Amino acid sequence: MTLSPLTLYLAAPRGFCAGVDRAVKIVEMALEKWGAPVYVRHEIVHNRFVVDGLRAKGAVFVEDLDECPGDRPVIFSAHGVPKSVPAEAARREMVFVDATCPLVSKVHIEAERHHLDGLQMVMIGHAGHPETLGTMGQLPAGEVLLVETVADVAAIAPRDPDKLAFITQTTLSIDDTAEIVAALRARFPTIIGPHKEDICYATTNRQAAVKAIAPRIDALLVIGAPNSSNSKRLVEVGRAAGCAYSQLVQRADEIDWRALSSSRAVGVTAGASAPEVLVNEVLDAFRARYDVTVELVETARERVEFKVPRVLREPA
Repeated sequence: MTLSPLTLYLAAPRGFCAGVDRAVKIVEMALEKWGAPVYVRHEIVHNRFVVDGLRAKGAVFVEDLDECPGDRPVIFSAHGVPKSVPAEAARREMVFVDATCPLVSKVHIEAERHHLDGLQMVMIGHAGHPETLGTMGQLPAGEVLLVETVADVAAIAPRDPDKLAFITQTTLSIDDTAEIVAALRARFPTIIGPHKEDICYATTNRQAAVKAIAPRIDALLVIGAPNSSNSKRLVEVGRAAGCAYSQLVQRADEIDWRALSSSRAVGVTAGASAPEVLVNEVLDAFRARYDVTVELVETARERVEFKVPRVLREPA
């Protein structure tokens, strides 16, 4: 049977970022050091394939510290946790390891610094997302006002409009966030922003790669989990850049082949918590159905690497 020709535009960078890679290594090294089970508060990263793989090795994922026994190690996810969580773990004399992405920790430090300077914080983020909850939980209740949209900016009532600073979730849409920042600056001209962009390099690079391939393709597939903020933003960026059919899939078996039947050029990327093995799985699924030509579209090269905590590098 003759297969129809299809060009796959493979975005680069894609997939694992340095923060995700570090978090996964932390769980693996903790299992090596202390043996199973090791408890993890919340999914270490938002990807079912990664979480299931770690669970098979002995990681136990829970949503609350109360679900963890006091005599086993617990790891805090890459998204970060409110200050009350490590404080409670310390009170219970638990062994705990913080796998918060260093770029999220940077935002936590910014928030604390501004709070000490007497400023109330405005956080641009998604309500209920663990990173947002963790960042807001660095300061006392009422000290962080959350906005998700431009409309929210008009509704907030700060304590003193002249004593404000803003921070952002690290995995937001760059374009949407710029609109919200513009609205904040228009309403609060003296508001202080971060010294360096809070949206992380990995989110920025993956969105730029999608924008680069969008004009060339009939459809875009983003490999990632439905609870992954950065993956969902890639879908939105693809649509905004002109690719009407832009879909999120967790694995190759979720691809809607009928919807792609008229496509001759398809873009493929992966969110920052999706491993490359899932990208290869998708490419193999296309090769089984089409005469595939793969074109790499590289818009940046990433060489960022974060060290794991010292406790995991020391002998048991």
